[in-house]
Amino acid sequence: MQYLVFEHISKAFGEKVLFEDLNLTISKGQKIALVAKNGSGKTTLLKILAQEDAPEGEKAHIEIAKNIQCAYLKQEPDFQEDWSVLDVALDSDNAKIKAVKNYEQALLTEDNELVQERLEAMDQLNAWDIESKVKETLYKLKITKLDQKIKELSGGQKKRLALAKIIIDEPDFVILDEPTNHLDLDMIEWLEQYLETTKMTIFMVTHDRYFLERVCNEIVELDNNQLYYYRGTYSDFLEKKALRMDNEQVVHDKTVKLYKKELNWIRRQPKARGTKAKSRVDKFDTIKSEALTNIDDATMELNIEPARLGSKILEAHAITKAYDELKIVESFSYKFKKGERVGIAGPNGVGKTTFVKLLTKEIRVDGGKVVIGDTVVFGHYAQTGLDTSQDRRVIDVVRQYGDYIPLAKGRKLSAEALLERFLFPRPQQQVYISQLSGGEKRRLHLLTVLIANPNFLILDEPTNDLDIVSLNILEDYLLQFPGCILIVSHDRYFMDKIVDHMFVLEGQGKIKDFPGNYTQYREQYDLPKVSTKKVKEPVKAETVPNEQGQEKRKLSYKEKMQFQNAEKLISQLEKRKKEIMEAFNDTSLSGDQIEALSIELGDVGNQLEEQEMIWLELSEFM
Repeated sequence: MQYLVFEHISKAFGEKVLFEDLNLTISKGQKIALVAKNGSGKTTLLKILAQEDAPEGEKAHIEIAKNIQCAYLKQEPDFQEDWSVLDVALDSDNAKIKAVKNYEQALLTEDNELVQERLEAMDQLNAWDIESKVKETLYKLKITKLDQKIKELSGGQKKRLALAKIIIDEPDFVILDEPTNHLDLDMIEWLEQYLETTKMTIFMVTHDRYFLERVCNEIVELDNNQLYYYRGTYSDFLEKKALRMDNEQVVHDKTVKLYKKELNWIRRQPKARGTKAKSRVDKFDTIKSEALTNIDDATMELNIEPARLGSKILEAHAITKAYDELKIVESFSYKFKKGERVGIAGPNGVGKTTFVKLLTKEIRVDGGKVVIGDTVVFGHYAQTGLDTSQDRRVIDVVRQYGDYIPLAKGRKLSAEALLERFLFPRPQQQVYISQLSGGEKRRLHLLTVLIANPNFLILDEPTNDLDIVSLNILEDYLLQFPGCILIVSHDRYFMDKIVDHMFVLEGQGKIKDFPGNYTQYREQYDLPKVSTKKVKEPVKAETVPNEQGQEKRKLSYKEKMQFQNAEKLISQLEKRKKEIMEAFNDTSLSGDQIEALSIELGDVGNQLEEQEMIWLELSEFM
């Protein structure tokens, strides 16, 4: 069944053509992601499909199947300001949700008959599971104050509420614009699992590549005003796009050769102007246009040479910070080394941005001290965005921070060239800031940080609103960057690719120092865990008679998985314990290194004891 068909869709703003003559069909069960560069019109296209904007062109046609429920997740949702969170969550045409809403309203009155009437309606529709789903979904997305007014919510909370409303409603067809924005890592992974298993048909825009890989079964790329279709996951898309680009390059090379041949013919100015000659002249303009079109490979090779970084870089000595009863950091110590790439992770509201500002001395610590080396030049990309006038040109904004980046062997990369590398061609460099999309402004902000030639980069959510092409370019740049990097990000793919060390903020001032990337951290610390109490008193455990006629408990599937995970972890922890013990034999270890190894040895020992207890308890029933 076809849920959505659109044909000959075009849109332009003045002389800027976003897309032209697009055609697409979306059928029941498809989960499609739209991939395109910033400024290509992704959000505009979604608005047109959601019928919140109109397409251009006489032939434009959009048809949505009748009798299906549709929903649209905007980047900036719009709700009634005086409504409560629960009012919005229960505002639906779904009969069960209406029954829950009527029941909740009746509870606010003193009319017992009305309450009983609404109670019976809930029973008839079997709507009690909906009530629990509403509250569970809101709590999963960390919206806990159900009576809070919309006007009191932040932009991120409104986006999460809009997302929760869609999950509660369970529409047939949903259009999602950056659904992972404003979600922390736990929320993203929960949403990922939900969308992976839901029967909803999905058309979405997202820059989260792990999310794309696990949720979508088809990808549509908007490139040079055309749509390209790729069946499969994000990995399949990368392979198939690479083949397409290779084929286009072969065709382009042939066109360039043909253009040179035709140019020589044109320059000879043949006297005969017959029908064949005239048609050849007319065709020359088409060949010229195709030959002079650049194939964008979105790759970058730079041998960057930032300012010299001394032996003392950035040191935190037992730093502490709290706001009333909320602890941000408690007795945290660390010394950064040359070339380190550290990621910072943790749930929303735990204080990741504050922690970064403590390290850069933008915020004063309550206790301890931060020492910054004399040669350190910070480049700080903040979430707040670029603070500049909207009537300035792109090139002028970048030149305000620097005219070039120094490269190896005395070479330089000019501001214009750097802008080109980050997908700002020369004509667009003359465009005013007010004409840029949200993602383009983010990319420009990033360039103002890089052009200043820092040797210690601090990036606070750099992937927000950046398209996948821009992310690939940024990753190429960072992988070649020889200085230190500190990154706060909810983008798991980005973190895995760039960082080799993690600071995980767990709340109440606790910071776990983990040597590895995000996925490695999750594999080691986020496996299913049970307490010994739960093992002794399992819920709904099956029993089978043993040889003595007594009943012996049979492990559930979940407990079997816990037993197997415990075995794996015990092996890993014992291996790490042995490595630490061997490391103590190194006579060149400093006092700080010995102290760090001792702390880690204690942590490993505690984890080993916990996993061995789980294994022993469960092994009785294997």
